[in-house]
Amino acid sequence: MGGLAGLALAPFATNALAASKRVPAEKPATAKLTEKLSVITGVGGNVVALAADDGALLVDTGAPESGRALMSQLRKLPGKGKVHTVFNTHYHLDHTGSNEVFGKSGSRIVAHEKTKQWLAIDHWIPSENRYEKARPKQAVPTETFYTTGKTSVAGEQIEYGYLMEAHTSGDAYVFFKDSNVLVVGDVVANGADPVLDWFTGGWVGGRIDAHDTLLKLCNDQTRIVPGSGALMTKAQLQAEREMTQKIYDRMTELVRKGFTGQDMLDAGVLEGLGHTWTDAKGFMYAANKGFWAHHNTLSHDVV
Repeated sequence: MGGLAGLALAPFATNALAASKRVPAEKPATAKLTEKLSVITGVGGNVVALAADDGALLVDTGAPESGRALMSQLRKLPGKGKVHTVFNTHYHLDHTGSNEVFGKSGSRIVAHEKTKQWLAIDHWIPSENRYEKARPKQAVPTETFYTTGKTSVAGEQIEYGYLMEAHTSGDAYVFFKDSNVLVVGDVVANGADPVLDWFTGGWVGGRIDAHDTLLKLCNDQTRIVPGSGALMTKAQLQAEREMTQKIYDRMTELVRKGFTGQDMLDAGVLEGLGHTWTDAKGFMYAANKGFWAHHNTLSHDVV
């Protein structure tokens, strides 16, 4: 894993667009996971590359301002920068920033159908009181899925699937089965504040469901690549899942009482979780917004 194990966590923002505009603080670098698999850091979100002489398959494409740095790292791998396939774990700009570059060169771009929709249309950014313009046609996925899928590239068996309403409405995982490497995007926070894109459907309950799906795919040897920061283990994912469940349970009780996000924060929903919050108020606001979108499914007496 080279220097990745000690990689410092990039700061997370509390809304989707701010997160997508993070400027990479690290120097771009490539760390080997296997002979064929590498993870490229310092280019926005983590980018995983399965490289062979005929080109590479990428999971995510980093931030737009890091396109040249990403290409510089790819040219060091087999295939010398050629990319034939891209998977997007979700639509945010720090994970899809170089989609257009690869789309223009003929790369196949694969994502969940809802990720395609968010990339293809103008959409409202409530935290900034403005619309975000649709991405250029070349940046939009050319192939979509709804549930799960599988493929084989360079002798590696790859499975991918939908993680509903965890971080956004179109999250996906990509599992390199032979290498036992699971790429999960931002449905895990890996020690940072969880980011909930509540306007597109991300919420605490969806994160728990996503964590359960991922835990079923893992074993103790699985290397989990989050959207940003260091590699994770199954034990670390399990710990995050347990923290998220505690938040869910506490919030469910207070939603019954009509508490606002600030009320919940004042009531201590985020206390005693073993996590130091960068922006507790921002997280609690987004979590409460997401909860109210699902209030009618929480319990018979939540109205």
